[in-house]
Amino acid sequence: MKPKGQIKKKSIFREYAEAAAIAIVLALFIRTFVIQAFKIPSGSMIPTLVVGDHILVNKFIYGIKIPFVNKTLIPVSTPKRNDVIVFIYPVDKSKDFIKRVIGLPGETLKMVDRKIYINGKLYDDKYGRYTDLKEPVPLSYAKANFGPVTIPQGCLFVMGDNRDNSLDSRYWGFVPMDLVKGKALIIYWSWPHLNRFLHVIH
Repeated sequence: MKPKGQIKKKSIFREYAEAAAIAIVLALFIRTFVIQAFKIPSGSMIPTLVVGDHILVNKFIYGIKIPFVNKTLIPVSTPKRNDVIVFIYPVDKSKDFIKRVIGLPGETLKMVDRKIYINGKLYDDKYGRYTDLKEPVPLSYAKANFGPVTIPQGCLFVMGDNRDNSLDSRYWGFVPMDLVKGKALIIYWSWPHLNRFLHVIH
């Protein structure tokens, strides 16, 4: 027969172990289905997001997906124009990208001299930032004129807010809905730009 003290010790250890296991399961559940943290690695979304911003992404807003296969199990909503989304890069599925939704399924989009037209109407490009033509343009000014293209059903056309320095749908094509991970929600840390702390992403 074991001493009572030893039995109590094991009981306390078991309680802590169970609490830790529950916490881990909850954390994994939240990370997989509800919310996830991301760090911004490039300047393609300047000025909305800068290099080093840490953001929270709402993964539930577009529906619950089956992990690893990216199939929507329970749809909730679909991405809207101007949503800032995190998605799996279609060209290299080991990477995540973040861009702004510009074109929706079935729409026809084109750019003429940096102006965006959707279904023939001028798009109010209030988030776009363009490089002064006196400065060197990092990518190609040829992308100031693009299209027209028709966006397939089940796909999105995305662009970085830093229009002349963004590798986006103008270069590699459309984003299938299945590859969308979630909507950028808030900047929870930004060093050294502390004034951006808890800044809601638009």
